[in-house]
Amino acid sequence: MSTHIEAKQGEIAETVLLPGDPMRAKWIAETFFDNPKLYNDVRGMLGYTGTYKGKLVSVQGTGMGIPSCLIYCNELINDYGAKNLIRVGSAGSYQKHVHIRDIVIAMAASSTSGINNSRFINADYAPTANFELFMKAASYAKANNIPIKAGNILSSDEFYEDDYNAYKKWADFGVLCVEMETAGLYTVAAKHQVNALSILTISDSLVTKEHTSSDERESTFNAMIEIALSTLD
Repeated sequence: MSTHIEAKQGEIAETVLLPGDPMRAKWIAETFFDNPKLYNDVRGMLGYTGTYKGKLVSVQGTGMGIPSCLIYCNELINDYGAKNLIRVGSAGSYQKHVHIRDIVIAMAASSTSGINNSRFINADYAPTANFELFMKAASYAKANNIPIKAGNILSSDEFYEDDYNAYKKWADFGVLCVEMETAGLYTVAAKHQVNALSILTISDSLVTKEHTSSDERESTFNAMIEIALSTLD
């Protein structure tokens, strides 16, 4: 057991999907896994292990924001030997051509978070995806005619910003969308020399003001999960 995960050694797979919402973790396990078994419900942050097409895989809720996400990532890596961490989450579009329910794969993650300031003083670290996981995901999407967009995203510390139009600065530099975890995930994965990828479904648009419901965000977005599971060796 670790501080926030009550699994025993061997109960968590080397590949772990990471939704922020623990109820999405439950939905993923019950929808896609064969014989899913609950290994964690500490603080209601559900974690399950099962098989997908005969391959062992886990899913662990991480909560919202980089600090919460990094608690689970650090423990999954250091206490349970996770090697492939794949975020499956929602994001808000910054671009007209990035529509509701589009899938975005984060090649890199800019951030408003101060998470790396203490590590890289007077310098900017650029957190990026693992190339092999990225290529597996992109190849599966292409082979199965699932449209994707890929590029730079923003990991923000704020969900409700005082300046609603602040996103336009990032949009002008080609940032596709915003969420709250990927920059932290990519950084901790690089630190511990494991693999990380973030696959996102657009749940709302800051450009058009469209949005999906909380129920849709919890229990849909099937294509995103299929792409994530395609990376299993």
